Amino acid sequence: MSKNLKCLPFRKKWRLHILFPLILVSLIGILLFFELKTPAVEADFEVISNQNAEVPRFSVIQNNSLSPISNPLIPQDNLIVIEQISVIVTGYSSSPEETDSSPRLTAAGTWVRDGVIANNMLPFGTKVRIPEIYDDKIFVVEDRMSLRKGNFHIDIWFPNYWQALNFGAKRTYIEILEG
Repeated sequence: MSKNLKCLPFRKKWRLHILFPLILVSLIGILLFFELKTPAVEADFEVISNQNAEVPRFSVIQNNSLSPISNPLIPQDNLIVIEQISVIVTGYSSSPEETDSSPRLTAAGTWVRDGVIANNMLPFGTKVRIPEIYDDKIFVVEDRMSLRKGNFHIDIWFPNYWQALNFGAKRTYIEILEG
């Protein structure tokens, strides 16, 4: 009978060692049952009314950052060419293979759209023209590229992968605009 008394505390500890992981696994299972929500990045647009079109002026990111947005579809006559640079122009789309985990959001925090280009050298909001390919159409730098592409490479956004692929790669020059 004295042997049973000595083994009793060990048996209680043994039961606790098994019971503790079971309780822990149960709690984790209960926590996983409830949907955990992470805050999403959203952009709110302040829209002003214009005679020609509605022009978003600023993108508000997470209620604490402002990023200027220009509309490349509205002609702007007061733009002056300040520099011409030789570049390689290619196309990209919002496919997950070509971008990061948020394929439709640019590095500037705006949504991709017609007239958006990516470049590593020019600051966000820089307006450029590609006259040999697009005549007077104005593009705005709002995205970045892989660092291996270099500074003298421009990526034009296209709505789908095949349009970007069919655009190919072209050696041309861009006009950097001021105004």
